[in-house]
Amino acid sequence: MVAVVSTVAYLGLDARAIEVQCQLTAGMPRFAVVGLPDKAVAESRERVQSALAAMGLALPPKRIIVNLSPADLPKEGSHYDLPIALALLAAMGVLDAEELSEWVAVGELALDGRVVASPGVLLAALHASETDKGLICPAKQGAEARWASGISVCAAPNLVDLIAHLKGNSQLPLAEAGEVEAADHGPDLKQVKGQETARRALEIAAAGGHNLLMNGPPGSGKSLLAACLPGILPPLSPSEALEVSMVQSVAGMLEGGKISRTRPFRAPHHSASMAALTGGGLKVRPGEVSLAHLGVLFLDELPEFQRAVLDSLRQPLETGRVDVARANAHVQYPARVQLVAAMNPCRCGHLGDPAMACSRAPKCAADYQSKVSGPLLDRIDLHVEVEPVRAVDLAMPPPAEDSAQVAQRVARAREVQVARGVRANAELDGDLLEEVATPDEAGRTLLLQAAEAMRLSARAYTRILRVARTVADLAGSQDVGRVHVAEALSYRRQAPRA
Repeated sequence: MVAVVSTVAYLGLDARAIEVQCQLTAGMPRFAVVGLPDKAVAESRERVQSALAAMGLALPPKRIIVNLSPADLPKEGSHYDLPIALALLAAMGVLDAEELSEWVAVGELALDGRVVASPGVLLAALHASETDKGLICPAKQGAEARWASGISVCAAPNLVDLIAHLKGNSQLPLAEAGEVEAADHGPDLKQVKGQETARRALEIAAAGGHNLLMNGPPGSGKSLLAACLPGILPPLSPSEALEVSMVQSVAGMLEGGKISRTRPFRAPHHSASMAALTGGGLKVRPGEVSLAHLGVLFLDELPEFQRAVLDSLRQPLETGRVDVARANAHVQYPARVQLVAAMNPCRCGHLGDPAMACSRAPKCAADYQSKVSGPLLDRIDLHVEVEPVRAVDLAMPPPAEDSAQVAQRVARAREVQVARGVRANAELDGDLLEEVATPDEAGRTLLLQAAEAMRLSARAYTRILRVARTVADLAGSQDVGRVHVAEALSYRRQAPRA
């Protein structure tokens, strides 16, 4: 007899169906797991054996073969422990194999029989929903699994209680969906004194989902401005919150099944590797650009990042996804992020200040800024110079507008964009961009003159149109006029071509 239990293999945000097949045959006692298991899966036989021993069950003196089918798909992770244990118990006659066919099982086993949390339960729950099956998962992740609608969730604290539940001897408590966390918007724009140009650029960036680069001396408020951005962005829609939670689930970051409608804000250190930023590693985990999906990726001290690491962002910024290719896997993660970057004008940070400028200027600035490639700068829509904050500015009262007031204007602009069929103007492309962002005659003339004078690339030309459309949306204008194009051009930096 071959007992079969369904589980999943994670490949990016896809959950692939896996059959755990267990067979007991006569022969020398042996417990083998086959089907391209990695080290964690191969070690599951020790955890399963110890968990059964903790229940008072001994393995039969037979040859035990566990096959993970399809056998040509690599299997990674500790979540195979529970389905292997259930398949073994069904083969031993402890559980009904027919009843187990109605469930998908995921979870790690402790040596004492507890069912321990493992990453990716939300993806497994969505897969179970698509296949009209229930989900058996760790008790701590029952709230996470309940976010997949229309499925039965069996959240087991340990193997003993799970067996009693499946045999009908007792009933496990019903799992409830996790809470929706209250929005955490971070600092308020009222804390930013002065910097009217930077505040305006931040509002445009929020309204259209545009990438932003702030260039200014140390202490001018660049990091504070970036931290204020989540507070003026609209909250995630339910479908967007589910997308973000799927990435967090596979990364093992969805604690307590709580889902937040606050947009992600990720700020990796400039020492981050390429795998940390774009994803990868031995198990091809999502990187910072995917963890910031539908939110903000803030890169402070931009030139201090390794150039190869920064250039690895060029494809995700253009396509909204990141493709991680490895010898044993090709994984795709979503990466539709809003890039916000900050940099000093030079290594010492005081270029242009006659009292503090270094003796190597302007070569110091040229060497420092050349660490960021032209093609990456070309993908940044808004370039703003952040001036030093004077003592007189700090002594002034806070600005009249707070984040809530700016957020209202941003929300109104985003509503207009959603009505066009896009999440934000940064996604406008093709015929739709031509239809809604073509400026009037005066605006077109100005744009053509600027494109010639600034030697704008086709990408830069397109991005200026998107920014101009956002400026018009904030102004409540149906058409894109010369004044909107002029403001969009004022934020454009003529980047050197690679």
